[in-house]
Amino acid sequence: MAKKRNADSDRMIDVTADNIDEAGFFCYMSKKKSEGYQRKLRWLKDRFAEGMRIKLLVLPERGFIEYIPAEYAWRAVRAEDYFLIHCLWVVGRSKGRGLGSFLIESCLADAERAAKRGVAMVTSEKVWLSGRRILEKQGFTCVDTAPPAFSLMVKKFGKHPSPSFAGGWDEKARAFGKGLTVLRSDQCPYIADATETALRAAAKAGLTSRVVELRSRADVLGLSPTPYGVFGLILDGKLLSYHYQLEKDLLPLLTAPGK
Repeated sequence: MAKKRNADSDRMIDVTADNIDEAGFFCYMSKKKSEGYQRKLRWLKDRFAEGMRIKLLVLPERGFIEYIPAEYAWRAVRAEDYFLIHCLWVVGRSKGRGLGSFLIESCLADAERAAKRGVAMVTSEKVWLSGRRILEKQGFTCVDTAPPAFSLMVKKFGKHPSPSFAGGWDEKARAFGKGLTVLRSDQCPYIADATETALRAAAKAGLTSRVVELRSRADVLGLSPTPYGVFGLILDGKLLSYHYQLEKDLLPLLTAPGK
């Protein structure tokens, strides 16, 4: 076992409260002074005490995994006593070489050591989240789905109750009423720019807009109209998007007849 741990340490960095200022967290590494990076950094420093774990592939490889005990997860998921993966990315030349599976296996090993019931992850076959195929290769199965293309993928370590999505998506969206509402959190550093882009587009479209800050897991569970949880655009009480939209793509959606 010691040999495996040493071998793994040569391939990835465990990011902790002690080394995050130096190691970073993969995303926005070239923009450390940006609002998005700094908000994410503060958010993470609050999460480490809750069991947050981030593992970065050692350069020149490019990829990472972020996961946390599901009781503290910022996804609209109920998964008591599981780990929940927030993010899993392997990019560029590092893709297609088994590194994503390597990161997942590391998470699964941590979950077993922590005597968790298993590991869960929200996936999407559209954009902004990993697809389900890589998890299926690791023995994960789908236990819940939600529109427009979300799956809740789970690998259990025994006969335990299955996690589930929070649900109530349409009712949550309707509660925001008229105009454009931007739901935002600090879980992803891209959200700061996504929020400013959405507000700028709304102004150009002549729409009233507002920002609702998600400051806790309870906010994510109670307010988000999607399982992604940490960002959303709601127009006139209907979900418009759960992911970053460029202004040129968002404006037509805001100004379309019968929007």
